Amino acid sequence: MRLSVPVSAFVAAIVGFGGTLAVIIAAADAVGATRAETASWVTAICLAMALETAWLSWRTKMPVITAWSTPGAALVAASSGFSMSDAVGAFIVAALLLIITGLFKPLTRLISRIPASVASGMLAGIVVTFAINAAKTIPVDPVLILPLVAAFFVIRLFNPALSVLAVLVGGGALAFLTGRVGGLPAPELSTLTLIAPTFSASTIIGLAIPLYLVTMASQNLSGLAVLRAAGYHPEPGPLISVTGLFSLLSAPFGALTTNLAAISAAICTGPDAHPDPAERWKTGPFYSLAYLIFAMFGASLVAVFAVLPQSLIVLVAGLALMAPLANALTIALKDEHERMAATTAFAVTASGLTMFGVGAAFWGLMAGLMVLGLDVAKVLKKRAA
Repeated sequence: MRLSVPVSAFVAAIVGFGGTLAVIIAAADAVGATRAETASWVTAICLAMALETAWLSWRTKMPVITAWSTPGAALVAASSGFSMSDAVGAFIVAALLLIITGLFKPLTRLISRIPASVASGMLAGIVVTFAINAAKTIPVDPVLILPLVAAFFVIRLFNPALSVLAVLVGGGALAFLTGRVGGLPAPELSTLTLIAPTFSASTIIGLAIPLYLVTMASQNLSGLAVLRAAGYHPEPGPLISVTGLFSLLSAPFGALTTNLAAISAAICTGPDAHPDPAERWKTGPFYSLAYLIFAMFGASLVAVFAVLPQSLIVLVAGLALMAPLANALTIALKDEHERMAATTAFAVTASGLTMFGVGAAFWGLMAGLMVLGLDVAKVLKKRAA
């Protein structure tokens, strides 16, 4: 055991939690969650991540790190017309789809064949709104926001992983010192709130299926790629099905789906964690310990976010999604022959289009695939001629 093992695990946990909690808060607000339901959401998802990471890392002897679906949270936050009970129903359906995907290899292969350009165009359309809203906070409170924006872009030159967390901590301190926060809430232990789900065709098509696709395409496949890049050879099915199972168990308490991590995993799978790849799995239990602590004080953390200026929360959420946006746009526009399809998926998703009660993410994906199909048909026709 080296000190680098727990240090890497705790850094990964703090970066993953603090850097994107604002997106979870935004998602909970979008579906009308109460303070208790939001706290339950955070508590349940942290418990799911702690348990599945500990189990998978110990069982596989690989640093299998899990996370909540940040793009999935952004999808929920960008949606409209759904209640908290609708969201829970969507989380349950998405979790069942993840379990089925893990159990049936052909389905895993089918999802992996969705063109990365179109899927990334859809993802970019989901998260671009957050980046735009972050920019809109500048005229609302320039004294608070401008120094934080400058700090973010400077810090990311040296440590991109900690840049968002630095803005959150620094912004909270600055808001407190300048009188924008009346006072910090008293510490309280978390509790779980059972939420009855509701199911409807519009919720399944407009929220559950896009959540499942985003989780698979932008999270699970990326998480598997990180493990493989570090020299590990995981069997995808069991990892995906276990995260789906824990997502199913935590969903009735308001928790979003969990999945294989990418950024957090990169911190725990490299030589900085341990020079011996066979010993890096030990980061998993320490990572789990950190999330057990977060779960214990989830209610207090949600209460702290509630007293912070809304402009700061919007800014942090937007900055947290800047890197995923940049990555999604890069992949979407990489292939010249698929750019129009990817751009179509991006534009339709970003428009917020809703038809028949189904949200923009689904229509964006369908529009991108249809345009891509027409382009492929045109190429095949030319070759046949």
